[in-house]
Amino acid sequence: MTAPLLNRVVKNFKASATRNRSIDLKQLRGQNVVIYFYPKDSTPGCTLEGRDFTALHAKFRRQKTLIFGVSRESLTSHEKFRDKQGFPFDLISDPDEVLCKHFDVIHEKSLYGRKFMGIVRSTFLIDAAGKLRNEWRKVKVKGHADAVLEAVKALK
Repeated sequence: MTAPLLNRVVKNFKASATRNRSIDLKQLRGQNVVIYFYPKDSTPGCTLEGRDFTALHAKFRRQKTLIFGVSRESLTSHEKFRDKQGFPFDLISDPDEVLCKHFDVIHEKSLYGRKFMGIVRSTFLIDAAGKLRNEWRKVKVKGHADAVLEAVKALK
């Protein structure tokens, strides 16, 4: 799959999420959807990012916007992470990298001189009609959730 293009309808997907939910993008039409990809549960940056979206969750809801976090980790890991942090939104498990590949977020990374393929922190905003309206790649966590909220508000 190739990454979706701005202002194009995002191809439908179905995915497993926390709380035994099955997410079907097509069934979410009528609401905006924020999908943020993060590398790993319970790491400092990923925890902070989730907390930042949590802090603004009520404001996103007032804008008729759902939030989903996505990583390759298992649903069991996601449930523990979500419960421990009190995230009010669901986390999607993508162990086979179907969504990661669709949104083109798997790239070569380097850590302590070791190269590996991993998730590059990225966020996508899909409007109520299912169109990709904004994307953020190589996200820096600080202030990011605020920037996403401002983009949601600008959709009106």
